[in-house]
Amino acid sequence: MHSEAVFIQVGALAEGFAPDSHTLQAQDDLAGQTLSLYFADGERLDVGFVDGQTLHWRGQPADYRATALRPGVLFIDFLDPQRANASITLVCNRALGNFTAVYGQLPDEAQTRLDAFSRVEQGLPLTAVAAEFRFGRLADDDAPLPAFTDEPIGMRNMYTYSPTERYEHIYLNDNFYAWQCLDGVEKGLADVDRCHYVKVAEQLYLFVWREKIIPTLGVVMIDLQGLRTDGKILGYQGSDFSALSNFAVGAHAQVLNTTRHPRSGA
Repeated sequence: MHSEAVFIQVGALAEGFAPDSHTLQAQDDLAGQTLSLYFADGERLDVGFVDGQTLHWRGQPADYRATALRPGVLFIDFLDPQRANASITLVCNRALGNFTAVYGQLPDEAQTRLDAFSRVEQGLPLTAVAAEFRFGRLADDDAPLPAFTDEPIGMRNMYTYSPTERYEHIYLNDNFYAWQCLDGVEKGLADVDRCHYVKVAEQLYLFVWREKIIPTLGVVMIDLQGLRTDGKILGYQGSDFSALSNFAVGAHAQVLNTTRHPRSGA
């Protein structure tokens, strides 16, 4: 029998993904600009970009990474300067005039070490990784808001992140997807985890997943026209919970097949 695959910390995952990765080059043309966010709940927030590496979020500096998988669609990611073990991701569609903000939060050590049976007993989600979604507009107007979607459900896709790292995703339903590592540092590992899908544009989706074994948050853009992805994975560097790993990921995508289940009663 083959040896059993073992789950690894996110820091070790980042090291495996790093060599010759297919991430997009970061954009630095936001320097000196201000991004005005009009949240659907009425809040307004201005984000100032000091240069190609630093922005101001609620008056505090943060290092950021910005990419554009498609022209006019910005992916901006940074660690939350106001919360420990947390990140903020902004996906801004300038053509449609709207944005999605994803507030991610990793659990502390005590929450992480609470076993699955205890979480079920207490009525808690299986994953202690949290994600909050807020939608809004880039101007004080009537632009359409982004929304959750079920369009990826049924797709079985393969993602090649580097010459050595390759994964398969199956989007099962509104709440869960299955993944397995075909090649790389997690080869042989597979699981089903909590996920969310937001439609950004035609065949362009924001995909967010929250893992339950190793505390992990993935926030990735999937472009099914260009067959590319770009985003990030957030987790702890090691098992001592003393440092974060918030690393960029990007892949070449391939749609393997799509399953459409017959309607109930058909």
